[in-house]
Amino acid sequence: MSLMKGWAAQEAGKPLVFSEFDLGPLGAEEVEVAVDYCGICHSDLSMIDNEWGMSRFPFVPGHEVIGRVIAVGSHAKGVKVGQRVGIGWTAESCMHCHQCLSGHQNLCPESVPTMGVHHGGFADKVRAHWAWVIPLPENIHLPSAGPLFCGGITVLKPFLAYSISPSARVGVVGIGGLGHMAIKFANAWGCEVTAFTSTAAKEAEARGFGAHHVVASRDAAAISAIAGTLDLLLVTVNVPMDWNAYIGTLAPRGRMHVVGAILEPIPISAFALILGEREVSGSPTGSPIDIATLLDFATRHDVRPQVEMFPMNQVNQALRHLADGKARYRIVLEA
Repeated sequence: MSLMKGWAAQEAGKPLVFSEFDLGPLGAEEVEVAVDYCGICHSDLSMIDNEWGMSRFPFVPGHEVIGRVIAVGSHAKGVKVGQRVGIGWTAESCMHCHQCLSGHQNLCPESVPTMGVHHGGFADKVRAHWAWVIPLPENIHLPSAGPLFCGGITVLKPFLAYSISPSARVGVVGIGGLGHMAIKFANAWGCEVTAFTSTAAKEAEARGFGAHHVVASRDAAAISAIAGTLDLLLVTVNVPMDWNAYIGTLAPRGRMHVVGAILEPIPISAFALILGEREVSGSPTGSPIDIATLLDFATRHDVRPQVEMFPMNQVNQALRHLADGKARYRIVLEA
């Protein structure tokens, strides 16, 4: 018997309860990690509330894990006991399908999330396939590293996937858990950054994160004033916007990339795309190599999420803090 002790969602929308689970024997390709820190993402709230209809109760949330390897399966590769590592949204993928073999393991149709089916990181330990247990750079700031494994890779992925130039003009819609990291990464990438926010009080913070310009996100005249200028518009919000106005901010061949979990359809004029050869896209997190690239880039440029720390045993208070919109800007639990 191998016991995991963690904070579990027993049913949708209810506070987490301290629980024990028998993880069984360690799989041949699994790695067991003792949790030191685990970030809280808005996706944790969505899974706890079963907003997406994919949660299986009971489960332990948490998918931004920073910890130490404490056990390695007989066929696991690339990590060793005592090594500092992280685990993000994905705990395993099949490793033999077209997507996995072409380096897009995050798109594997058989991938298993770290939480919801699997038990996640609001716990003393967590397991994952060795390929998804990512070694940490030596000089990374450990307490703030967890959010890089979900929010960080989510916002950096389009820069990697679409070869965004350092000379590009990049817009970021929303200055929250995702958006503040997007601004930091875009600035470190070398881009000219425009932040869109509905909260005037966030202007100074946005500039502190690296935004060169700040625009009121619901001011039609201000949005119109920058029409045709942005090479990449990264949408991090999860609420409806004036989508055609935002498409209008794109330069010819510009791209609007959506990473916010917007549940409503996004209506867009076909001519707004056709006449400027514009594109609309979206992405989840990233592959193991994407995450490793992110960690190296973030460490080299000292790009850190802005975090608030809570002890693990105050996880319900931390979740309420996030649900009430008070997080500035990511929350990290410390074991």
